[in-house]
Amino acid sequence: MFKLHFENQVFVTVNDFEKISLALPDYAIAAFSFCKSWLQGEHHFTQFTSGSTGIPKEISLSRHQMIASARGTGDFFGIDSNSILLCCLNPSFIAGKMMLVRAMVWDCEIYLVEPKANPLLGLNQTFDFAAMVPLQVETTLQDSDSCVKLKEIRNLIIGGAPLSTSLKSELVNQGISAWQTFGMTETVSHIALARISESELLYQALPGVEIGQDDRGALWVKSSKSGTDPIQTNDLIELRSINSFIWLGRTDFVINSAGIKYSPELLEEKSRLVLEEIYPGTSFFFFGEKDPKLGEQIVLILEATENSRLKILKERLKEVLHKYEMPRKFYFSKHFARTESGKLNRIQTFNSLC
Repeated sequence: MFKLHFENQVFVTVNDFEKISLALPDYAIAAFSFCKSWLQGEHHFTQFTSGSTGIPKEISLSRHQMIASARGTGDFFGIDSNSILLCCLNPSFIAGKMMLVRAMVWDCEIYLVEPKANPLLGLNQTFDFAAMVPLQVETTLQDSDSCVKLKEIRNLIIGGAPLSTSLKSELVNQGISAWQTFGMTETVSHIALARISESELLYQALPGVEIGQDDRGALWVKSSKSGTDPIQTNDLIELRSINSFIWLGRTDFVINSAGIKYSPELLEEKSRLVLEEIYPGTSFFFFGEKDPKLGEQIVLILEATENSRLKILKERLKEVLHKYEMPRKFYFSKHFARTESGKLNRIQTFNSLC
């Protein structure tokens, strides 16, 4: 039976969710409001895309799409009504909202907690299914008690951003059953999942999802959860089968330098261990800066205030990058621009440097 647990209270019916107080935190108000609308039979819900590659846009998602998405995930993991879920993502965004939908569609219990860095802190409940972003997983692993609780989650899905090499290794070393998700607001949460293991991430499309590539090699998706027409993405992939793929990066951030195309995401993956060693805990990204001779030149931007270790960084990067992949410039920024959902806004960050 569907039950939402929040601060030692249990909410089940439409009347329960009408008890919305302005004194509640924003994430709880968003959750209560959505659950009330869903239980009242609302058929369409307005949602904003993340805006990670441009200005966020408003789209309408149907009840049918959300149910299809929840059922696809439920079939994949074999979830039943006896399962207990954790919602530790903001329900104002699609990832948090879909956790609530899953609980209502799967007819099971869900615990709503603050979407903070370590959402398991202070919790005693064991969960069968939870969704987190990489930052939450990394923070949780650093606390011994929370790490034990994380291991007890039967199925953990991680999304919102790619996993770092170190976090991936730590999950494997800790024996945690986790999956990296692939999806977007337009596809109503994830459409594919990759089990996190020592090997490369191989995404498997959920039941009922069709995938393919356009002439750029970018992924398109078609499923009942995303409507009747295929959704074209800007994500470069390598198809491994009719329902599996490897993610390579995004076409809209591809750097075209002297006629050769470079994926910044692949450069970041190759450089990650070096950056984590020399600038531990520092966010960074590669970008294509306009250049009169090359068209674009590769540059590296770090979220840091000093460059005293830059010489060492350059020498170490030469060990992992081809000479044409090496950044021609290095920039330092005190704060990276991010979207409301916490995703890095590369364009805005780079423009702020000029």
